[in-house]
Formats: sequence, C-alpha cells, structure tokens
Amino acid sequence: MDIIQMLNLIMVVMLVAILILAFVAVLLVYKMKKKKEPQTSQQIQVKTKDESRPLMTRDGKAIDSIYNFMEFDEILDNMIVRKNGKQYVMVIKCKGINYDLLSEDEKNAVEAGFLEFLNTLRFPIQLYVQTRTLNFTDILNNYHTRIDNIANQVKKITTQIETAKKRGDNATVEKLEFERRRRANILEYGESVTSYTERLNESRNILQQKTYVIISYFTSEFGDTSTYSKEEINDIAFSELYTRAQTLIRALTSAEVTGTVLNSEELMELLYVAYNRDESEIYTLRNALNSQYDRLYSTARDVLEEKKKRIEKHIEEEATKMATDGIIAADKKIREERMQAKRIKERALELVEENKDEMSTALYEESKKQIEEGASNNQETKTRKVIRKNI
Repeated sequence: MDIIQMLNLIMVVMLVAILILAFVAVLLVYKMKKKKEPQTSQQIQVKTKDESRPLMTRDGKAIDSIYNFMEFDEILDNMIVRKNGKQYVMVIKCKGINYDLLSEDEKNAVEAGFLEFLNTLRFPIQLYVQTRTLNFTDILNNYHTRIDNIANQVKKITTQIETAKKRGDNATVEKLEFERRRRANILEYGESVTSYTERLNESRNILQQKTYVIISYFTSEFGDTSTYSKEEINDIAFSELYTRAQTLIRALTSAEVTGTVLNSEELMELLYVAYNRDESEIYTLRNALNSQYDRLYSTARDVLEEKKKRIEKHIEEEATKMATDGIIAADKKIREERMQAKRIKERALELVEENKDEMSTALYEESKKQIEEGASNNQETKTRKVIRKNI
C-alpha cells in the first residue's frame, strides 16, 4: 500500500513538472513572436519612408563613410576641426637638441627649463612622435638645379674661348681657360655629391624622428555656441589656440627646444603620413599635389606652345651665333683699318721729315700736327662706320 501511494505521488509530481514545462514553452514562443512583430513593422516603415539606401558591398554590408574612419572633419586656418566642429586642434613642431652631447651644467639648465615649461601649463597637451624615412627629394632637386646652372656657365665660357681664339686674343683665352677648369672642378664635385645623396635616398634606411605638441580647444569652453556663427566660432578657436601655442613655444625655448606652428599644408602632410605609413615613403603628398591628381581636367602645356618655345630657343641660339660672328668680323676689319691708317700716318711723317729742310720751322710743326689730328679723326670715323654697318 505504501509503494502504490509512493508511485502515485511520483506520477503526480512528474505530471505537474510536464505542465510547467509546457507553460514555459508556450510563454517563450509568445515572447519571440512579440519581438519579431515590431522589427518587421520597423523594416517596412524604413522601406516606405527612406527611399535612398546607403552604398552596399556585394556581400550586402553597408559601406562606412571615410570621414568616420579619419576622425576629423576638415583642415581650416592651420587647425584640424573634429567632432562636427566641437573640437579644434593646433599642432606645434618641435626641434630639440642632442641631450647626450651636453655638459653637466648644460643638462641641468635644460632640465630646469623643462620643469619651468611643465609649471607653465594651464591646459592639457599631447605629445605625438612620428618616425619617417628621410626623404632627400627636395635637396636633390636643388642640387640638380645648381649643377645645371654650373654646366651652362661652363658652356658659356667655352663659347667665349672660341670667340677669343678667332680674334687671336691669347691673354683672354688663357684667363678663360683657367676659369673653365675651376668651374669644371666644381661641376665634377657637385655631381659626385649628388650621386652619393641619390644612393642614400634609395637605401631607405635613414629614419628621422619628429616630435609634435598637440593643443586642443573645445567650443564648450566658452559656453553656449548657438548664438555664434561658424565663422565666429572659427575665429575664437583660432585666437585661443594661437595664444596657447605661442605660450608653449616661449616656454619650450627655456628648455633649448624651438617650436613652430604647422600650417594647413603641413597638417595635411602630417595626417597623410599618419594614415598612409607605407605608401607615404613611396609616393609623398607633395608629389601627389604637384602631379595635380586632385584635378578633374588636364592643365598640361599645349603642344603648339611647346613647339613655339623650341622655335624661340633655336632663334635665340642662331641670333647669338650671328652676333658673335659679326663682332669678330667687325673687330678684324677695324684692326686692319687701324693698321693701314698707321702705315699711312708713318709714311706721311716720313715725307715731311724728308722735306724738312725746304720748310720753315712753323710749317714743319703745323704739318706734323695736322697729320696727327687728321689720322685720328679719320680712324674714328671709319670705326663708327664699320660698327654701324655690322649692327
């Protein structure tokens, strides 16, 4: 009898447990249905109201905006604008000294100056260090420009030497030869330095570490901005950031550190390197801007303009050659005229000397004077005629 009662009790407990589980299952199904109904209605509402869909990938994923990835809005008046115009950032580029090469007294002075810099801080700052591969592109362009100038000078001196040789002016030739050798040596040295610098630029193993101090300013610092226009907010932020930047620069000077505020183009380069670590070493921002990859149309020089430029260059070369030949011919003719006039003058004086005894002293002196003056006047007149003719 006890066993039957126990079995009945167990059956009742099992039945109650089954009923409870069934109730829980029904409740869960009901809740799941209630959750699905608002989602479907919301999706339908979105489809009916928002006709413009965001860009989607092939896998059906939405493409995020690049501005959300970069975490800044724009670069304006040497400032980086962030968080929909609520934060303005100005960057100071620092140039320090080699602390290890200083003496103990100099190290103590630098440390004291840095402590003074820290004590003057009344607003938060950030330190940012960026390591770049040293790029000698601008230096190499300057070297090539100088080398081209020296090479043109050597060519010009060579032309002058040829002109002096045709005139038979050996003293000028010797002087110009010395000057050409001197400039040729400078040209050879410059080419060797440029070649060595180009090899360094290709190695990509020279790194340069640059340190920046970042100053931020939030528009909430001067209260409600609803009564201000965007231009007024920009002016207030720039004035405050520039004041803070100048305060930091003066404080850093006591620690032997010089600082300059980055302009808008330098801020672009800083962000470009930060977001393009590998590509920035191969293709710099300056190269991209110089190549005008940000334009939608070509601004290259017209073909006819290039042809016209080549024609003008050819005309200039031919005109220079013609002028050189004319000067040489005129000089030769003038020297021949002078030689002939000299011989005529000498012969005339000889004739006067031969007839000296038959003339009075006054007539003799006046004859010699007239010969001297007449010869000089005739020579001057002939020289002017030759020059005018060749011009």
